[in-house]
Amino acid sequence: MAKTQPIKELEQIFALKNYFLERKEFRNYTLIVFGLNTSLRISDILQLRWADVFNFQTGMYRQHISIKEKKTGKSNIVAINSAIKDALELYCLQGAVVSPELFVFRSQKGENQHISRNYAFTIIKNAARELGFEDNISCHSLRKTFGYQAWKQGVQPALLMSIYNHSNYEITKRYLGITQDERDEVFMNITL
Repeated sequence: MAKTQPIKELEQIFALKNYFLERKEFRNYTLIVFGLNTSLRISDILQLRWADVFNFQTGMYRQHISIKEKKTGKSNIVAINSAIKDALELYCLQGAVVSPELFVFRSQKGENQHISRNYAFTIIKNAARELGFEDNISCHSLRKTFGYQAWKQGVQPALLMSIYNHSNYEITKRYLGITQDERDEVFMNITL
């Protein structure tokens, strides 16, 4: 079985987001934006309710998402950036039903159920296949993509380890999906 990879090319990230925008699948677009911009696991993203991202008393989006990670039980606080706010706003303008107790990524099945991990996987796999992505792309790719792109922008791996809530640096290094070509580029660009 192939290992899930981060999406390394910015053009592919834009293509994936546009795939859902062009189809007017605003919930799925927002799901992709959340995955790419929060570093959260899909199981934690799917658990989010509107009260987690929107303050109904002030009428404004929250500045942070505070969660207890489902897999690890660790607390995590993630800033809600402008890309997430813009995606949520678009989702709302296009008819998302918003109420504090409702899941952000609601399923059409049941009164208040979130989409399943399997369905989220299918959404992303189908899009990656239709877009012709060669790497093994899945829900976890979104989490890995965040770290890879942050690393490419110069974010220190130790900070990424903290963001991911990883217990050791080896796990974070695997997440980054650094290839020999990228290692070679460092050697070729450092000429002392």
